[in-house]
Amino acid sequence: MTSYIALLRAVNVGGTGKLPMGELKAMCEAAGFADVRTYIASGNVVFGSRLAEKAVKKALEQRLQDYAGKPVGVVVRTAAEMAAVLAGNPFPQAAGNRVVAIFLDAPPPPGALQEATGLNGERLALGQREIYVHYGEGMADSRLKIPAAKAGTARNMNTIAKLAGMAAGKPAG
Repeated sequence: MTSYIALLRAVNVGGTGKLPMGELKAMCEAAGFADVRTYIASGNVVFGSRLAEKAVKKALEQRLQDYAGKPVGVVVRTAAEMAAVLAGNPFPQAAGNRVVAIFLDAPPPPGALQEATGLNGERLALGQREIYVHYGEGMADSRLKIPAAKAGTARNMNTIAKLAGMAAGKPAG
């Protein structure tokens, strides 16, 4: 059985896409996923499945659409991939809440960083299927726009570390 992390896009953030984590857990269990655990109320779920990544994504997206009445984006990573995202952080000296990985379904295009606009001190780097952003003084006043990241979903390094640990079998505490 493979340990997966699913990251939902635009759930319980800024008043949009309300989804109780108990409902998300129930959807995952109904899809046949095992040992389902959620982490914070922003659409993070860790579970096991014998299905391939694309089948996991499809099953969860279908259940979410049935629930919400509209498409809800889902990005899926294995435990090993999430650990690699954490280990690949190009800004390891920065505070974990100031660095995000924007998770994408496919590798970012080579020119993704050159297309970014509104930079004001942020530092960017490409990952395998992620774009890393170090927000320096914080996200609150950032005007950064990355067209290649539009369909992605971001998590900060603190959350990524917690999810990687949960997927590796460590308690969420």
